[in-house]
Amino acid sequence: MDIVFAIFSAIFAALTAILSKIGISAVNSNLATAIRTTVVLLMAWLMVFMAGAQTGITQISRKSLIFLILSGLATGASWLCYYKALQLGAASKVVAIDKFSVVITLVLAFIILREQINIKSVIGAVLITLGTLCMIL
Repeated sequence: MDIVFAIFSAIFAALTAILSKIGISAVNSNLATAIRTTVVLLMAWLMVFMAGAQTGITQISRKSLIFLILSGLATGASWLCYYKALQLGAASKVVAIDKFSVVITLVLAFIILREQINIKSVIGAVLITLGTLCMIL
């Protein structure tokens, strides 16, 4: 089931890029990010309440809360940069560079989380890197 959700994530991410590129043509990229973030926030809380998961708030540990906040800050910084890049450049190039985060994540997961890297991961990372270079050059 994780593959199905991952595929839908990729489809929605592609739609996000196209819809955003159209939407920010005459809007400040920071304002556009704030509008998008507000919609995401409302949608996320709607899902929490629909699933009845709001009772879990009191069970979140201090460590988890700190890392979730840091993750939120990283997401915000990513979205601000993404929207500015999307406003200034071609969607196909911006998205290609943005998806290079897969390779960066692989490296950080190895360094920080001590996740194992195998030959398939290395080959995949090299191919993604080459693909990214092909898309942007």
